[in-house]
Amino acid sequence: MDKVKVSKFEIAAYLNSEAMIEEYLNNVLEEGETGDLISAIGHIAKAKGMSKIANDTGMSRPSLYKALSKGSKPQFETIHKVIKALGGNLTVNMGQ
Repeated sequence: MDKVKVSKFEIAAYLNSEAMIEEYLNNVLEEGETGDLISAIGHIAKAKGMSKIANDTGMSRPSLYKALSKGSKPQFETIHKVIKALGGNLTVNMGQ
């Protein structure tokens, strides 16, 4: 019997355009929980280049990986820095 080789799914490989990143993040914001959002930001940082994001935030790569890993509870300041380094911004829309 032939063995089936399965590789680990890496969503960062599919986040190859600003439109895809925006859609992914908005979907997580609408349907996910806080942990999902943190993981999504980590996936986007990987897609953009973790070294670049670490440099732009002033954080080390290991610290950035730790802050954006599953189960982590990063400070808001960290999330804000990463979102800005990704080229995003935070806005609030109170209307429907």
